[in-house]
Amino acid sequence: MRPLIKIFFVGMLVSFLGSLPLGTLNIAAMQISITDGVMAAILFSAGSLLAEIIYVRISLVAMDWIRKQEKILKALEWVTLIIVLALAAASFYAALHPSVSKNAILDSPMPKFVLGFVMSALNPVQIPFWFGWSTVLFTKNVLLPKNSHYNIYIIGIGIGTFIGNCVFIFGGRLVADKISNNQDILSWVIGGIFALTAIFQLWRIIKKKDPINKMVQAEEDKKSKNQTTEPAD
Repeated sequence: MRPLIKIFFVGMLVSFLGSLPLGTLNIAAMQISITDGVMAAILFSAGSLLAEIIYVRISLVAMDWIRKQEKILKALEWVTLIIVLALAAASFYAALHPSVSKNAILDSPMPKFVLGFVMSALNPVQIPFWFGWSTVLFTKNVLLPKNSHYNIYIIGIGIGTFIGNCVFIFGGRLVADKISNNQDILSWVIGGIFALTAIFQLWRIIKKKDPINKMVQAEEDKKSKNQTTEPAD
């Protein structure tokens, strides 16, 4: 397989599989597809995808700089937790008040594309995720420090993420059509998912199980290993 084709499919596969677990952005896209339609959800996903691509590009050319931004990344983790809690509260409010059919956060006057970009930009989990995968691909010489490799890698990532989001967007529409007369049930379910996501996020922060801590710990282990292997003077 030609190198660029391999890089494209590796990026697409990793991105697709990485977007399938329940998370803030894909569940938000699903809820938007239910309340505002498929096109609005696609615009939201396109905005979130743009932020992800920017993060990936930065991670490819500024790995050393990213390693030093622990405080910023940790602050963004707490911002993400607050956003998820707000989304859960808005969904529960909609469930308790049948006259309110939309999530107040996702129904903001902000254009869906911009909303997706902002929510994705404030989600730091993707930074160490792609940092780790890119490092592995560099180590195995699958990905080389060339613009052609970077560009095709990012294109594959974009397509993979978009396909993964479409699973939730069209899946959400299918579920909504099946229980069109029970929107409160959907609100309870989606609110519950957001609440569980928030609990899991908080647990990772407290227990230091999040990818950012793993990235920092890996860097510290690397430094420690280098110090122990340096020859004595």
